[in-house]
Formats: sequence, C-alpha cells, structure tokens
Amino acid sequence: MKRIQMNLNTKRDVARVLARRYSTMTFEELDQLEDMIIASRYRKGEMIIDEGEICTGPLWVDSGLVRVFYFKNGKEITSHFATEQHIVMSIESMFYEQPSVVQIEALENTIIYELPKDRLEETAMRSVNIQMLYRKILEEALIESQKYADLICFESAAEKYKRLMKLQPELFLRVPLTYIASYLQMTPETLSRVRSSVIID
Repeated sequence: MKRIQMNLNTKRDVARVLARRYSTMTFEELDQLEDMIIASRYRKGEMIIDEGEICTGPLWVDSGLVRVFYFKNGKEITSHFATEQHIVMSIESMFYEQPSVVQIEALENTIIYELPKDRLEETAMRSVNIQMLYRKILEEALIESQKYADLICFESAAEKYKRLMKLQPELFLRVPLTYIASYLQMTPETLSRVRSSVIID
C-alpha cells in the first residue's frame, strides 16, 4: 500500500485524547495505553475489516470517515458511519473471535488507531482506569446501536431524516446519498422526496 500523506497524531496524543474522553489516568497508565495502540492508514475505498476477517479490537477514527455495512439477500445495507474522534468495531466478531459478517470501509483517506482487545483486557486486569476506559467504550458502542435500532423501528422517514440532519449533518456533505438512504432504510427516491419536503428546525 502506498503511503498516504496525512497529518498523523502520535500514539501519545491519541492516548491522551482517549483518557480525557473515557477515563482519568496516571502517567504509567498513559504509557501502557500508548504502548498497545496500533496506527494504520487506509485509502478511500479500502476495506478496514472485510467480511470473514476477525475484528481484533475497538478502532478509533483519528481522521477520515468510515462506514459499516453488510449484505442481506444480496443487497448492501449500511448500518453505521463513524467520523473523526469516534470508535467503530465489529462487536460480535471481536467478542466471539469469529469472522465478521459486517464490513468496515474507509469512505475517505482515514487514519485508524486500534486498541487490541487482548492487550486491553490484559491491562484492564491490573488497572482500574484502563478497565473504566474499556467499559465506557463498550457502553458507547451499545448505546449507539440502541439509538440506531430505535431510529429505524419507531420513526417515520421524515423523522429519521431530521434526526440524522441534527446529529450528523456533515454526513450529507461527505457521504454518497445512496449510503445514507441505505442507513435510513429507505430508497434513494424516498430520501430525495423527504429532503425536498422536510424543513429542518
């Protein structure tokens, strides 16, 4: 893979960001977190996790944009987008150490920092603060999954569109509308009609 010219934070920078967001840490714990982090770069369109691969840990999107998708009855379904400063993972694959049924794709040139699950759990056994960080990352992932399930199950097409516009308006500038329509579980034609008729407060 050719080198992508992008601004790259140090692993120490990322460790500090994660500590501020999810826990408090001593300098020794920051050292441990920094030591386990793995940095990777992906070009636009490149797969971060392909179908059948095992997700080995939570992925922190430092820069760029990714989507999670899967195939159902031969149709591609988008189930999640992760922008800068967010975590993404194939949670079932990670916990059961089984091939992933979902795929994670870079929609832009993207820098990912992985927290390997085995290292994270091993360190969490000795550090309450790393344990707290791990727990909060998993809590965040579960809450996001629940929010998406509620969005799809209980809201109309117009309500889903308005909610996404309020929560992640940047997606409409960065993501093809076909992926957004799939994420909202509507056809591109329905999304187009909704966008032309809905007024955002």
